[in-house]
Amino acid sequence: MRTHTGFYNNTKGEFTTKALLGDTLVAAVHGYNVDTLVIPKANAVLFYLKRNSIQLQEVTINDTLLSPDKRLNRTKNEYKDIYFKGDPQDILQMGTENRPGGAGLGIDAIFSLLSREGKNARYLQEIIERDYKDNIINYRYTATLINRVTGLTDDRLLDFMQQYRPSYNFILRADEYQLISFIKESFRRYQSNPTLNRLPPLIPEYK
Repeated sequence: MRTHTGFYNNTKGEFTTKALLGDTLVAAVHGYNVDTLVIPKANAVLFYLKRNSIQLQEVTINDTLLSPDKRLNRTKNEYKDIYFKGDPQDILQMGTENRPGGAGLGIDAIFSLLSREGKNARYLQEIIERDYKDNIINYRYTATLINRVTGLTDDRLLDFMQQYRPSYNFILRADEYQLISFIKESFRRYQSNPTLNRLPPLIPEYK
């Protein structure tokens, strides 16, 4: 510290310097606490540095975000029974070369159409289809994109996305330029009136 001169150690951690008795050496290594040592009556000195961080093992991170189509296919595979039970099929079945006979009513089709189990299966299919459309929108209309275009963050970002959420059909046909133009125009309206499209809170009815 007397001369304010810096120097480096070699790959073994060894170093040499010209120092006087009573001089103070400062050792600084990335990942370790800084240490000081006063030169004693000896030809060699040792620093004992303590780590200031924890060495972690290498971690491999894989992207687990599935596209809407892959998520839909996975969901269909998990609930494949409901697609069989909810499929009304052809109620009127005609005879074929492999299955001779006249026209008739398909028992499985009637059961699927009229039974509670078939109706519940079709209702669940509608939910899956609605979720799929929402995922299509969310896949492109992201908070990252909105933030990049508008600069909005936190609650205002969420408020804007809820008020100006694009439709499923628009997302399907819009290219990147059209989507960004939609966001910019919506943001202009949002700045003029931040509550224009905000849904009113639900008020419970008391009887």
